[in-house]
Formats: sequence, C-alpha cells, structure tokens
Amino acid sequence: MPFRSRVAEDGSGVRVGRGDERGSAVVDFVLVGGLLTVFFLAVIQLTLILHVRNTLIDAASSGARYGTLADRTSSDARERTAELIGTALNADFARDISTSEASFQGIRTLEVTVRAPLPVIGLIGPVAGLEVRGHAATSG
Repeated sequence: MPFRSRVAEDGSGVRVGRGDERGSAVVDFVLVGGLLTVFFLAVIQLTLILHVRNTLIDAASSGARYGTLADRTSSDARERTAELIGTALNADFARDISTSEASFQGIRTLEVTVRAPLPVIGLIGPVAGLEVRGHAATSG
C-alpha cells in the first residue's frame, strides 16, 4: 500500500503522516535482537552448567564404585574420578577430590566429593563454587 499523506484538518496545510516513524524498525530490530541474543546465551550457559554438574556427579559416582571393588582402595577412587573428569571436561575441574567413609541408611559407603569451579562465563568461574558427591556401598 503506497504511503499517502493528508492535509491537517485545521487547514494549515501541514502534511500529517508516518514520516516521523522512519527508521524505528531498525531500532526495534536492534533492541529485540540484542535482548534475544542475551537470552540465548544465558540458556546456552545454563546448559553448560548442567552438563558440567552432571558430568562431575557421574565421575564421582563411578569413582566411588571403582574404589569399592575388592582389590581397590579410596586412593584408587580418587585417581579414577580425576581421570574421568580430566577426560570429559578439563583437568582444572579435578583438582579437589576427596574420599571418606560414610554411613547411608545404615549401610557403609565410600563417598567421593568433588569441588570444582562453577562455570559462569564459558568454563571460567569461581573456584570451589560447585560441590558434588558420589556414593557406593562397600563390601564387608
């Protein structure tokens, strides 16, 4: 539909139309595009945080199960956990791994605790911002 201007009703001869809105679509696009980009990056970062958390939980649980085998010790559990984390993520996430004997619902368990950076921007974040634990029942 072509743009039509019209003469003001007061007879002044001033044309009234949509000429004063020229360029507003560009501003709207930039503002909405910027907002959507920030939202998209926030969702991606949340996905990365959940991936790191789930990977650490899996490594701690696998390390605990490995450490409770008949011929293994708690130091083997720490080494196995560090190996899994280093393979899946980065060796920086495997710096603080500890093991302890615990009791869970009356059952003796080996508990592997991993303290790792919480990835806030990419994989960069505060040290020991994330702590996860894995358990496995000990035999005997």
